[in-house]
Amino acid sequence: MGLVRSLALSLVLISMTACSAPAENTAATEAAVTAEAAAAQLELEDLIRVTRVLHEKFTSLAEAIPEDDLAWRPVSGVRSVSEVYVHIAADNWYVPALMGWDAPDETGVTADVETFRTYQDQEMSRADMLQVLDGSFDFLLGAMEESSGELDRDVVLGTPTTVGDVWIRAVVHLHEHLGQSIAYARTNEVVPPWSR
Repeated sequence: MGLVRSLALSLVLISMTACSAPAENTAATEAAVTAEAAAAQLELEDLIRVTRVLHEKFTSLAEAIPEDDLAWRPVSGVRSVSEVYVHIAADNWYVPALMGWDAPDETGVTADVETFRTYQDQEMSRADMLQVLDGSFDFLLGAMEESSGELDRDVVLGTPTTVGDVWIRAVVHLHEHLGQSIAYARTNEVVPPWSR
């Protein structure tokens, strides 16, 4: 919805600028820049709001899973319930690190993919898993909020992209794992807390 609004706003502003007299072009251009900045901010606020909802859902679902079910996996070779949550935490530390936000030293996660892999491969107690999941979302959200003025900053993650695009990818990734986590929970007869 945010992207559609942004596109529509851009089209309106382009037509306004094209129809303006030369003296009015400067004012129209300044208005366009201001409106585009406001639209970009709104889109970031939308992503942050969605990420807060994801934070609540992931942590409440992780807390609802009985400890005996944390090692469950649907088939050999795929992540267990707890491994999914640790993977999410690892990604929440790693993605901002790729763009210049330093993850807490105790995580050991940097922009080096090997640190991400090492982090996600560690075994954790239930209490530690819940703590790092929660803390990683706080870190991710903080980085998103700090990025407000730099959504168009170029970053290279295999291919050139922008900070704003990376946030969109991160939120999509979280939704994929939320669906996986819900399926894992329901298979183990755990009803997601927000569905009760």
